Amino acid sequence: MDGKSRALDNISIERFWKSLKYEKIYLNPPNGGLDLYQKVREYIEFYNTKRRHTEIGKVPPNQIFYQKQMAS
Repeated sequence: MDGKSRALDNISIERFWKSLKYEKIYLNPPNGGLDLYQKVREYIEFYNTKRRHTEIGKVPPNQIFYQKQMAS
């Protein structure tokens, strides 16, 4: 929190980092910096294309993003 009414600004990224740690890093500990980089990259790809998010109707974020792109 860096100022008045800033607590909600970080909720999305904090939720993402928690998911990354609990779903990928803690289950498959990396063997160094390069391995960690690859695991984070794999998880981001999974998170955006395959993981279903309950807050947005149980669909992956990419699906909503591309629907909005096609509508504009």
